[in-house]
Amino acid sequence: MTPVLVPSGGSPETLGATVTAEGVVFAVYSETAEWIAVCLFDAGDREITRFRLDGREGAVHFGLVGGLGAGARYGLRADGPWAPERGLWFDPDKLLVDPYARRVDRVFHRQDSLGRPRGSGVDTAPDMPKAIVPGEPRAAANPIMSAPGLFYELNVRGYTLLHPDVPRPLRGTIEGLMSDAVVKHLSRLGVTTVELMPVAAWIDDAHLPALGLSNAWGYNPVTYFAPDPRLAPSGMADVRALTDLYRAHGIGVILDVVYNHTGEGDAETGLTLSLRGLDAPTYYRHFEADGRLRLVNDTGTGNTLRCDHPAVQRLVIESLRYWVEEGGVSGFRFDLAPILGRTPGFDPEAELLRMLREDPVLKAAVLVAEPWDPGPGGYQLGRFGEPFMEWNDRYRDDVRSFWRGDGRMLGRFATRLAGSEDVFGESGRGPAHGVNLIAVHDGFTLADLVSHASKWNIPNGEDNRDGHDHNFSWNGGAEGRTDDPDILDRRRADMRALLATLFVSRGTPLLQQGDEFGRTQAGNNNAYAQDNATTWVDWAGADHGLIGFVARLVALRAAHPALRADRFLSPEDVDWLRPGGGQMADADWNAGDADVLGMCLREGADVVLVWFNRRHIAVDAELPRGDWTLVLSSADGGEIARGRLILPPRSVSVLVLAERVQAAAKPMSS
Repeated sequence: MTPVLVPSGGSPETLGATVTAEGVVFAVYSETAEWIAVCLFDAGDREITRFRLDGREGAVHFGLVGGLGAGARYGLRADGPWAPERGLWFDPDKLLVDPYARRVDRVFHRQDSLGRPRGSGVDTAPDMPKAIVPGEPRAAANPIMSAPGLFYELNVRGYTLLHPDVPRPLRGTIEGLMSDAVVKHLSRLGVTTVELMPVAAWIDDAHLPALGLSNAWGYNPVTYFAPDPRLAPSGMADVRALTDLYRAHGIGVILDVVYNHTGEGDAETGLTLSLRGLDAPTYYRHFEADGRLRLVNDTGTGNTLRCDHPAVQRLVIESLRYWVEEGGVSGFRFDLAPILGRTPGFDPEAELLRMLREDPVLKAAVLVAEPWDPGPGGYQLGRFGEPFMEWNDRYRDDVRSFWRGDGRMLGRFATRLAGSEDVFGESGRGPAHGVNLIAVHDGFTLADLVSHASKWNIPNGEDNRDGHDHNFSWNGGAEGRTDDPDILDRRRADMRALLATLFVSRGTPLLQQGDEFGRTQAGNNNAYAQDNATTWVDWAGADHGLIGFVARLVALRAAHPALRADRFLSPEDVDWLRPGGGQMADADWNAGDADVLGMCLREGADVVLVWFNRRHIAVDAELPRGDWTLVLSSADGGEIARGRLILPPRSVSVLVLAERVQAAAKPMSS
């Protein structure tokens, strides 16, 4: 049957493309467009017809196309003023992706045509992916929505591209994450929640093609409903298969989502792909200068979503629901989360944040904020409130500083071990709302943290100006790669000490892909543009001894509520000990050269003693009274004799009272 526009048909109620008994209803939001058309394409990517939507209710343009069904390929065109000085970029020669597209037929690639001004005479349809009309929705998923015990951050593409036990056709895809070898590895580690770096369809940043680089991380989205075809060739069906499988293994899946900007970029080098061509003043924040509207750039990427506008709020909420109900994901980590609450300054009670807290679907999901953005007043750690968890960079920096050897760190170090009450206590949340991290995608890997005193981002093509300069890192005696066995031993000891610190701290631990076996990025601490062996996880080079050590740490934490209780430590819960015996005094905390700390935790009948020794020599520590058993040492050695323990250099040692030794925490060394 030939598609035909049904006069005065359709409804503005549901945005996007919706299959009905009469055909497909299209509905698009634009306050400023004069008209919007739906263009249909055949299997050869030829435009076969277009229909101007003949219905309008408020800002919603809508219409019904009869003779059409699921699987049809389409795009949008919109017309109105071409007036960039007023934030208007209408050009009917630009084919646009529906913001509510559930699936796109191919990857977005930068092309000159996509950024040309109106009147250039170039139709961009050949250079644009097409949206695919969705079929009937699947039955609503039943995702895991319990509090995570261990986050594991991974990049879908880079995680399996070099995995020898993943079938080659599946490497670099979501389906590759369903391979037995991957599931077994995550299960062995005790991962409860996998955090996938962005999977929504994205496009390269403007400057990368000229450098021969491409975006490896995905933090440059074009769509918010459609998965990227590189990762999910079958669209949301791949995501649902993954979440169903992982749920069967007790693992939830959350998504890193980017509701702060889009890949359309700035006014100078940007592209017209979707929101800009439909209604830029509605979707993007602007400010007036010299009589012109200019894009706000609180994200550092050229544009900023207008999250205080109802249309943007609807886009965010409905797309998040879709990932939960259709895709089965358990929650979300919000990149540059203060943007969600900017009005333009950050307000923790902003409308979109309120909607996230109260939405009947989303309020039960795992919600994690990256609580900073590059804009004015963008650092908002601790201000998101219930039910949000937050990435805790103070934990990262203070733990790194302690192990690097910085002076006067014991007090801050102990505060982080105890759950960062200074950050989360005022809001009434517990330590578990803080996501403790040593290393994540944005920065050094764990191995590079102890191998590089300075970043090495030259391959990114920005003369080493990009990426963090303050990494609180060290190199063990030589910068970067070395064959010196003594330096390598020191680095291995430091990695184990850092990992042990992470898992004995109150709060929710996060582990970055490959840090459990010593993955390196050769000192690149901003490897977003390295879709190559720099970011592809090197499974062949894995340190299997370190993997086993991390698995034991996770089991130890699970066996001892004293290590993971969601309560800030009070004097009844902890004794802070000095190695010479007795509790820490004020003078001990303030000593500039203090390098050793004991932490004796009590949670009911569970009593755990942890010693931290950052010195490069062994230390003789007096133990409290009791029959103690050493259950874990991050380094070789650690002998108990006559009520004392020899703490190995650069080590963490964990002891429990003998009557509390459990099977999951049997005596062990490195």
